[in-house]
Amino acid sequence: MYDISKFSVKPEPIILGIESSCDETACAVLRGRKILSNRIISSASEQAKYGGVVPEIASRMHTEAVDEVCRLALADAGITPRDIDCVAATYGAGLLGALLVGLSFAKAFAYALNVPFVAVNHIRGHIAAAYLDQPDLKPPFIPLLASGGHTAILHTSSYTAFEVLAATSDDAAGEAFDKCARVLGLPYPGGPNVQRLAEGGKPAINFPSALVKNSPSLRFSYSGLKTAVINYCHNAQQRGEQFRAADVAASFQCAAIDPLVKKTVELATRYNVKTVTAGGGVIANDYLRATLSAACKKAGLTLVLPEKKYCTDNAAMIASEGLNQYMAGNFSPLNINAAAAIPLK
Repeated sequence: MYDISKFSVKPEPIILGIESSCDETACAVLRGRKILSNRIISSASEQAKYGGVVPEIASRMHTEAVDEVCRLALADAGITPRDIDCVAATYGAGLLGALLVGLSFAKAFAYALNVPFVAVNHIRGHIAAAYLDQPDLKPPFIPLLASGGHTAILHTSSYTAFEVLAATSDDAAGEAFDKCARVLGLPYPGGPNVQRLAEGGKPAINFPSALVKNSPSLRFSYSGLKTAVINYCHNAQQRGEQFRAADVAASFQCAAIDPLVKKTVELATRYNVKTVTAGGGVIANDYLRATLSAACKKAGLTLVLPEKKYCTDNAAMIASEGLNQYMAGNFSPLNINAAAAIPLK
């Protein structure tokens, strides 16, 4: 009988992590913080035909790939299922049908092995990616979170607790990058293509900053910035005027990223926290990485910046957060359901 109250915590457990929140079917194995394997089967090329992620296609391809990706991850790690001490999987946020595939598979795996199961908040996974870069990292630190679904600056006070210091009031940074790419006629995925185009341009257009001014709380807004880019391009086209798409991309990129970097460093200084981390797909952006690195160096802050492959969706970060919850004894019941939206908590 599966009884989570009878499970105990081992000092250096082997964690199997599964991620299926969007278009990546991923599985990873960690021994403590050491990555033994990290496999991804992506449906991005199929999604690109439609200019974005089609939930039904994502769910179907997760169903086809989840068993194979786990077999590959176990083989890469050189272990058998019986070596696993805990199974962790994303339960939200994300596409509901996609989440259900990985979550159901993981719960069945944990039940069959009679090992603890941990349901992972995808956003916490992005924060926990910092431990993959620096296994000895200890709280407190200030994480900058920038992804397709969330944008926030946090204060991490322990392995399992954090406070939101600043957040977006509407769109996330990653979503704005995708919308900007679409109006510029760039293919999916939008973020990397905007970055590549921006490299040949200059930030010569005065788009509104993503930082909300005169707000009682520290807020970002990407809806207005996104709309400004759309209006600029459409108005120029209606007037029959030519514009440099590379300059639009570069100007948008600066307006989207510079406020995030500035406020992250300011908040680290205000809270007297000496370490800054970053997570989420937008953190793979080269301009953000260079700007944040320079700003932290100037302010005398230590920056923990995960490799790009651990910033975008992956299962190693889910296993890393799974380890945090496992060591705290926060095991999940097998009746937990997937959730398309969950709060930052």
